[in-house]
Amino acid sequence: MAGGSGTRFWPRSRARVPKQLLAIFGERSMLQDTLARVTPLVGRNHLLVVTGRAHARTVQRQLSNVPRRHVLVEPRARNTAAAIALAAVHLRRRSPDAVMAVLPSDHAITDVAVFRRDLALALDVAARRDALVTIGVRPTHPETGYGYIRTGATLPGTRGRAARVDAFIEKPDRARAEALLADGDVLWNAGIFAWRVERIIDELRRHVPDVIGPLERASSRTLESVYRRLPAVSIDTGVMERAEHVAVVRARFGWSDVGSWAALATLWSGGNGRNALRGRTLSIDSRGCLVDSPERLVAVLGVEDLVVVDTPDAVLVCHKGRAQDVRLVVDELRRRGLTRYL
Repeated sequence: MAGGSGTRFWPRSRARVPKQLLAIFGERSMLQDTLARVTPLVGRNHLLVVTGRAHARTVQRQLSNVPRRHVLVEPRARNTAAAIALAAVHLRRRSPDAVMAVLPSDHAITDVAVFRRDLALALDVAARRDALVTIGVRPTHPETGYGYIRTGATLPGTRGRAARVDAFIEKPDRARAEALLADGDVLWNAGIFAWRVERIIDELRRHVPDVIGPLERASSRTLESVYRRLPAVSIDTGVMERAEHVAVVRARFGWSDVGSWAALATLWSGGNGRNALRGRTLSIDSRGCLVDSPERLVAVLGVEDLVVVDTPDAVLVCHKGRAQDVRLVVDELRRRGLTRYL
């Protein structure tokens, strides 16, 4: 790994993606495509992967060309602030003046060359202005599953492609999302970030000291006990919404956060409203549905905008508009002690 001011890229394996999505998209595709998008910019030795213990072996198998020491394993899930803090502390030991990018590995991205140019701009803004930088995507519909960014003044020298962030807006309800789109000065928060390592560590210390402090003091032997006591805080609510010097780069590439069945349906059907069907399925007089049934026959009749997922031990049926709320089912299963279905 090069020393000095080399850029570090961090594609993170996100545990919230349904296991079925990983199987459909292919773990190789999602993880390796993420690395392929950034490797030409920095080289494979400058890649760092953070993943959970349950996924560690799969990640190492799929990313066999990434040195094992570049795969950081979280003992347990503690949301994105802890994962980013763990990576930042690790990177600072190797190169304290590095610039770091955070790249979730469950994104479907088109126009890869454009993506690389946009990411390079985000890294440049982070380095030159010592700012926390996020990438924002122009909304195409009133999505309730994404956070929004209200943009401010354009940053000089970026040809209008980067701006200050005036506000972060948490996932809105339908009416609020429609109002935001009508305003015309908002972007979806893609969750792709860039910053200097020292800057993000300073911000973590300022806003979530109970996350970064224990990790700075942790060793390989104490990491598990430290993680057990860490609060679960997202980087958005813990840091980005509180920090002062935050900028956004307007994305010019095609983007989808493949974090729900509804998002997958859009990709399968090309966004044209047709049904997205996989496996043993039958659709009659139905529209806008996603049906996934590898084994048993599942038929839908006279319905619209449903997600139907049939697995060997459980069946999920929900409206596409509530696909982001599948976590409510997970929470209820845990409450009832039915963890065998997770």
